[in-house]
Amino acid sequence: MTEPPIPDQETAEGEPTDPNEREPVQAQAEIAASPLMEVQPAMALEASEAETAEKRRMAIVRNDQEVKRELRGRSRRGFIVAGISAVAGVASWEWLRSRPKIDGVEWPLRRTLELNESLSESYFRTARLTPTFPRSAITPERINGGLGLNPVFDPSTWRLRIEGAGQPASLSLADIKALPRREMITEFRCIEGWSIVVQWAGARLSDLMQSVPPIDRQGRRADLRNWKSLPRYVSMETPDRGYYVGLDIQSAIHPQTLLAYEMNGRPLTWQHGAPLRLAIPVKYGVKNIKRIGTIRYTDVRPADYWAEQGYDWYAGH
Repeated sequence: MTEPPIPDQETAEGEPTDPNEREPVQAQAEIAASPLMEVQPAMALEASEAETAEKRRMAIVRNDQEVKRELRGRSRRGFIVAGISAVAGVASWEWLRSRPKIDGVEWPLRRTLELNESLSESYFRTARLTPTFPRSAITPERINGGLGLNPVFDPSTWRLRIEGAGQPASLSLADIKALPRREMITEFRCIEGWSIVVQWAGARLSDLMQSVPPIDRQGRRADLRNWKSLPRYVSMETPDRGYYVGLDIQSAIHPQTLLAYEMNGRPLTWQHGAPLRLAIPVKYGVKNIKRIGTIRYTDVRPADYWAEQGYDWYAGH
């Protein structure tokens, strides 16, 4: 008898033993591992990156073009607006300069200064004091302003005249020093923007007014406790009237308004207004008149040197 045919056997790995059946599998593996299959994804990645870079470049180009168009539009508008503004500014200036003047200043500007003054007066209180400082805060002295100060001056000839009082008076420096002595260390503020801290010694202006009182509006001796009955203003000027200031009555009777004869522990020098000057920290420096020769009580708003030059008459801060 012939034996039946023996079926093909499989390898231990389950692969066909026929070499012809292994060829397709090996071919696929060889293709997958070939260099060509590795290059294709790299080329695709490079193409994608190039496309992204091109899109970004085009976006930048479009943005630059949009910015240029916007700038051209703004430049045209800016030129037109600037031209109109310049013409309006020149016309406004010409109009302002052609207005009638009040106390040496065109009336619109003077009205603005008067508005500032009324606002300042509305919140001013004699009980409200300016800040004071310790001695360690005193700063070096600074010389400013010499109007009305003649360096060739004999202090022994100096007298302080009081006008507008019930009994006009002529006082010496000894008379002023006989009044209660007051000291304070306060900030002196210049309207130009700088400031220094100074120690002053002297007599309160209100103490002088109590000693040589003004007459009230009924012609009687004024009571300083009722400031509304007092003359509305106090005027001061240097002996030669080279410099002069005006004060509202509330500022004049403020407890920190001094007739000072010492500065930083020493008698005043002529540059700082010897023998007597005003120290009034509620006002800017232009009101701190040096070498006072005359004090006048008045209901008429007095002349003021810098107000006549266009500055604020009130000059408070």
